[in-house]
Amino acid sequence: MEEVQLFNFQNNVYDVINSVVNSHQPVIIRDKGKFLVKIVPVLYPEQESWLGCMKSKGRITGDIISPAEDTENWKVLSE
Repeated sequence: MEEVQLFNFQNNVYDVINSVVNSHQPVIIRDKGKFLVKIVPVLYPEQESWLGCMKSKGRITGDIISPAEDTENWKVLSE
């Protein structure tokens, strides 16, 4: 873990922040031998894929093999 003096941090704020972002390592800011703050990178949780998001949500409630209509209705429509 890197340690930076407060004076150096004030002069190089953007450099220190870029270092934290790029290295994913925290930086401690010190002043006169005291630890003041710790700058840590933000860790975002990995996004879950939308694929499979509905797994185990559906339910079959009837016959899924037989036709939805009687065969007599189909004969009328084909004429």
